Amino acid sequence: MTSGISAATPKPWMAAAEVAQTVARLAAEIDRDHPDGVVLIGVLKGSVFFLADLARAVTVPCEVDFMAISHFAPDSGRVRIVKDLEGDISGRHVVVVEDVVDTGLTLSYLLGQLRARNPASLAVCALLDRSRRRIVPLPTHYCGVAIDDEFMLGYGLDYGERYRNHPGLVIGDLRVLERDPDAYVSNLYGREEPWAAAPETSGGAARVASRPPEADQ
Repeated sequence: MTSGISAATPKPWMAAAEVAQTVARLAAEIDRDHPDGVVLIGVLKGSVFFLADLARAVTVPCEVDFMAISHFAPDSGRVRIVKDLEGDISGRHVVVVEDVVDTGLTLSYLLGQLRARNPASLAVCALLDRSRRRIVPLPTHYCGVAIDDEFMLGYGLDYGERYRNHPGLVIGDLRVLERDPDAYVSNLYGREEPWAAAPETSGGAARVASRPPEADQ
């Protein structure tokens, strides 16, 4: 830790209880639209904890699968699938689960790939929607919360793989994090290294937080 930054404090934005309420609302909307069942596809890594809670909250038959794609490269305009689905989605009702929808470039590519597999329907569920940065028109069918241009941490969202398991959402300062990626560790975890023997919460393993700055966050 850098002593000059160790007291850095992120801005609280959404408590864990509010996150849970948002997830419950989204699950109810998915239940309403897909009474016969749905396939939830998580986009790794940021959506993992959101997807896990969402899958537990829906009450219709539910299958879970994952995809991972490389970050959108502004210089080449290319992305690629680095982990593909394990199941066949042809004729199935599919909801892609994202932590944050930002420019829409990467997600647009992913949706194009999935449409080619002939699902019965294809929708997007995003915990956070940063629509003001949208480049590709891309409506989210299930939107948790609209955000401005803040850099969010917690509940799956990270900076350099840090802060994913903070149970709520906080706003970080990129200038602070660029100087010291561990700047918020003491404040959020009360210790130097959050990944060293993190205790379980009363409900089991702690939830996760955000991904580092990239073109589609």
